[in-house]
Amino acid sequence: MSVTFRALTRLHNREMKEISFRNDVLPFKDKIFRLALRITMNRAEAEDIVQDTLIRVWNKRNEWSGFSSMEAYCLAVCRNLSLDRISLKENCHATLEDQPDTPDSFTPHDALTRKEQISLVETLLAGLPEVQRSIIQLREIEGKNYREIAEILNLSEEKVKVYLFRARQRIKQAYAKIDGYGL
Repeated sequence: MSVTFRALTRLHNREMKEISFRNDVLPFKDKIFRLALRITMNRAEAEDIVQDTLIRVWNKRNEWSGFSSMEAYCLAVCRNLSLDRISLKENCHATLEDQPDTPDSFTPHDALTRKEQISLVETLLAGLPEVQRSIIQLREIEGKNYREIAEILNLSEEKVKVYLFRARQRIKQAYAKIDGYGL
């Protein structure tokens, strides 16, 4: 009987407590950011997700008293938004530069070298025939499997594999020639 009384008292106290956005939600902002960053691996995307999460939580302010844990609710909203963003990003046209940032241990020279390499690969990709370019984009950047690519491009899986092999070889040879001898 005393357990029920204590539970009712806690429930009553929680309902009586005025929940403040500034005091009860904003302190979780850093945790929300870290979770979004861990899921998306993209700082700008994580910052957008934090804003979207806080807006969603604010829009549910009439229901705050029913939440057992404001922190758990905020993190659940953040997780769902992050997963939605990843799913949308997978369905969008991605480029090489959209890939997750590399560790902060890179020096400015390493970052510049990487940027130049990406630029070179993009130039080589642009020189491929359209079908090979599309296959590389779908396979290497968007992560589609051979069957999905075949359906999208209305080709057989064998042709997709052959075109992909040829495109990779062409890029590899051109890159090695340029990288080895310079422009």
